[in-house]
Parts: sequence; structure tokens; C-alpha cells
Amino acid sequence: MSETRGQAFGTLLRAGRAMMGALATPSGAAWARPKRGAGTYALIGLLAAGCAAAAYAATQPASLPVGDKAAIEAVVRDYILEHPEIVREAMVKLETKRVASLVEANRSSLETPYAGAWEGAPKPDVTLVAFMDYACGYCRATVPTIARLIKEDPGLRVVYRELPIISEASVPAARVSLLAAESGRFAAFHAAMYAEDGVDNDTILDAAKKAGLDAAKVKAELANQARNPAFAQNIKLAQSLEAEGTPLLVVGDQVFYGAVSYETLKDAIDKARKPS
Repeated sequence: MSETRGQAFGTLLRAGRAMMGALATPSGAAWARPKRGAGTYALIGLLAAGCAAAAYAATQPASLPVGDKAAIEAVVRDYILEHPEIVREAMVKLETKRVASLVEANRSSLETPYAGAWEGAPKPDVTLVAFMDYACGYCRATVPTIARLIKEDPGLRVVYRELPIISEASVPAARVSLLAAESGRFAAFHAAMYAEDGVDNDTILDAAKKAGLDAAKVKAELANQARNPAFAQNIKLAQSLEAEGTPLLVVGDQVFYGAVSYETLKDAIDKARKPS
């Protein structure tokens, strides 16, 4: 390949990478950033495919006229048509890297529990973060899965973050959950609350009683209307991960939404444990 032709392909590759970086990198204030749509990632995928095609063309015999734009475009087009799977592969890889960067930027805040709102290993080698709402049916369905993971894995810690967004009753339940965390009774209240049939003041009081919480303090939390900074922090963290609801589960560099299978979470934990 001639030096001039190599320079041309090098320029094409650099331009494609620069465009991909500009599209994939968040900019501006977090609250003002538009959520990346499927069209954006399709474009990123095509750009990635184009870069790959350019790299492929650069390895071919020097049969193209130098500076022949149409010929270069034809090579790119033919490569993408012959290997359409690279578009999806590029999109998946870019999205995986993007999510990993969001997690890494917030890891310390995510994995630092509020008081005693955690279960599992005191000195973990892997931490699973669970944003949950006591009024969330999928959260309730996830409880046995998390309990099994904790039981089977002595190196796993689960940090719980209250995200009361589903109903009005979610907020007082979350307040009492934080009280339980401060009182060293989080696990007991957490289990008792999810064992209740629904979320209201009566079920919250019943779960608190089973967990051994101070009744007067519980009633004070139920009557408390002040804004709780812990909720604000959790909402901010969830927004930083572009949360779509609860449960929101974070382990390693991966983020999961909704009821996730034991096998999926186990694989994610094993992956997070492996040295990079």
C-alpha cells in the first residue's frame, strides 16, 4: 500500500473515531442531556462499521486510485453489506463501554451503604447494588434470588438503596427502612416488609414490630413530611445510570432492570470477580 493511500485511510479512520466519540460521550449538565436513542446508536454502529471497512480496505492490494472517493465509498459499502453483523456488534460493544463508564464514575457512591442497609460480606470482593421500592412487584420477586446469592457466595455484599417512586406509600416504608438501617435492624425489616401483603401504614407498622424497631420512632417516621437527603442522593444516582424503574441492579460494570434471573446475576458476579 502506498504512503499516500495509507495516509488517506488513516484520515478516514481518525475521522470516524472522532465522530463516534462525539456521539457516544455525554456532554453538558446531566439533567440537560438527551437520552441516546436507537437511531444514535445505529449511526454509531455504522460509523464503527465504516472504520472497520476502511481498515479492511487498507490491507488490500493497491488497486484503488489515490484520492478516488467513490472507490473508497464502494469498498466501505460492500464490506458492510457482506458483514452486516458488525453493525450490531459495534453497537453492543459501544453501549457496554458507555454503561461501564457511567458505573465507574459513580462506583464509590453506589457501593457505600447508608448505615446498615446491606447484607452479606463485611469485606466483599464483589458488591451488588440494589435500588428497590417496597411497592414494586418485581423487587419482591427479586428478593429470593438475592437471598440465594448471598447464601451461596461468602464474598458478596449487597448494598440496598431506597428508591420510593411507585406509590405514595413507598415513601414512609422507605423512611422506616432507613430507620431500620440506623438501628441495625435493616435485614429483619427488609424481609418482613416484603413478606407483607401490600404497603400501607398498617403493614409498615407490622413489619417494624416483627423487626424489633422502636414503635415511637417508627410512628414519627410515618408522620415525617420533610425531604430526606438519602432519597435525593439515590434518585440522583439512579438518574446518572439512566434508570428505567425498579429494581435497578448494578454489579461490576453491568446494570440490570426488572426481575433478573439467578443465572444472569451469578454470571455478572463471576465476571466482576475476574481480574480485568
